Amino acid sequence: MHVQLSETAQRVNTVFCIGRNYAAHAAELGNAVESEPVVFLKPNAALLHEGSPIVLPDYSQEVHYECELVLLIGKDADHVDEAAALSCIAGYGLGLDLTARDVQSEVKAKGLPWTKAKGFRGAACVSDFVAANLVADPARLQFSLRINGELRQHGDTALMQFPVATIVSYLSRIYGLRAGDLVFTGTPEGVGRLQGGDRLQLELPGLLQAAWQVAP
Repeated sequence: MHVQLSETAQRVNTVFCIGRNYAAHAAELGNAVESEPVVFLKPNAALLHEGSPIVLPDYSQEVHYECELVLLIGKDADHVDEAAALSCIAGYGLGLDLTARDVQSEVKAKGLPWTKAKGFRGAACVSDFVAANLVADPARLQFSLRINGELRQHGDTALMQFPVATIVSYLSRIYGLRAGDLVFTGTPEGVGRLQGGDRLQLELPGLLQAAWQVAP
């Protein structure tokens, strides 16, 4: 699977995701904010490019949208400190971490992994990426999600529990990062259920827009 950065195809390696990175979102789901990043992975087959329909899994009755800033890692990185972390990022994009919330609740209650709830085909919608040098300060970015024209989520990276540089440094120390890795950085409050036919518009003002539609 590939993503686009400035009209150049980039091969995707690991897809990292950060959970509970905005306190208000953690609160709306009744979750605590952790002392270090909550990390989970999605398979590459979960990636869905703009223009492809979102097909909701037939084993869930409650798939939620979660709009997020996504990082494209541009070089291999191991044990990188926060001061150097931003230099590892090749591009910034937007994505949707789709979640079968009913399934997630079931498996969490049993102490089981979330993969069935977070890793189904199409569960990682991702836009094209803009070059990192076009983003002056990733700690001061705002982004939004509209569904059928109605504003549902507004994100401000200044409200992240773990800023972009902290996330990159942490992942490089614990797992190691490789060129082509993607990092979904967490969602703000306002998540909710998707319905067949919904039209989703994501925007990083002045930098990019992306859109998807849920299959009927």
